[in-house]
Parts: sequence; C-alpha cells; structure tokens
Amino acid sequence: MDLQISVFLLFILFAAGHSLSCYACIGLKGSCADQEVTTCPSGSTQCVSSTTVTQIGDIGAKVKIKGCVPACQNGSMNLGSSKMTSSCCDTDLCNVQDAPDPLSTTVPNGKKCFYCDGQSCSNTLSCSGTEDRCIKSTAVTLDGQSLLHKGCISKSICDAAALAFNNLNLGSVSCCEGNLCNGAQSVSQSFLFLCCSLLSYFLLH
Repeated sequence: MDLQISVFLLFILFAAGHSLSCYACIGLKGSCADQEVTTCPSGSTQCVSSTTVTQIGDIGAKVKIKGCVPACQNGSMNLGSSKMTSSCCDTDLCNVQDAPDPLSTTVPNGKKCFYCDGQSCSNTLSCSGTEDRCIKSTAVTLDGQSLLHKGCISKSICDAAALAFNNLNLGSVSCCEGNLCNGAQSVSQSFLFLCCSLLSYFLLH
C-alpha cells in the first residue's frame, strides 16, 4: 500500500513539474528569426505556428506567429486578399517549423464561397486544401462599426474562431458546408481585426 502511494505521489510531482515548452515569436516581416523558448502557462497544452499572407493591390505582408495555446487545430482560412495557415503539436519545442506558406496550398478542392473585397461581398472564391466550409463572421469594433468577413475555412479553424468570438463577445461566426452558402452582402470588412481577435484569444487565454 505504501509503495502504491509513493508511486502515485511521484507521478503527481512529475506531472505537475513538467510544463510544455514552445518556441514563441511574432515575425511582422515574414520571418521568425528571433524566436525564443517559452514555458507555457498552466492550461496551455499545445504549441502553434501560424503564417498569414495579405495582399491588397500592390501592398503585401507576411506575418508569422508562434507560441503556446490552450487548444489548436491544423487548417487554413482564405478571405480573398488574406490567407492564414496554422500547424499545431503537443510536445516540447515541436513548433520549430513554420506553418506552411498559405500561397503554396492553392490547389482548388472544388468548393466555392463568397468573400468580401471592401466594396462588395458578392465575389466568389475557390477553396483549397482542407477548406471544407464557408465562413461568415460579423464583428463590432469599439466605435460601433460592423465588420463582415467571408471566405473559405477548415472546419477545425471555424470551430476555434466561433469559440474565440463567443468568449470575447466580439460578434458571431458561422460556417456552412454548401457551395456559396455564406450569402452575398455588401459591408465593410477588416481581415486584421478578425486575425488579431483570434490570435489574442489563443495567446492570452
């Protein structure tokens, strides 16, 4: 009996003493060259690496982010002028590799969704890879402006986005399976607001 209790206590001490370690960085110029090793806080059980590419006219940007998250799913999201991929893992320093470049996964999978370009949300987009859903997201900024986002998304990423928006009271996220099922509607939109909201939720909770 004493041996069983001792083994149990050793197991508890080992489990409590081992925290996940991940690489962490925010590469605003498309590189995570200055990544650091960070010990994840309690509740964070996965490491994430994400790559976002935005192209508006002649202006383009690539952002790479790594860190600890409480939950994560592999997948991608395409909102027309911007696309994001994420890779997740659950062992120490497993996020050393960058998430795939979103522009390298452009083979259409046959699904089509509406997306917004700042003027209209009646444009159509060919989804690729694991993007098996159409997304429609409505968010409200601090000044009361309504922002609409539409595009293609992996189911796993949509589930995470819906959870983040609900927990942060930012608005609503819905996804559907049929072609062009996310409707055509014209309102303003901001991809950066959506991405920042999601990243803030994952990195700070």
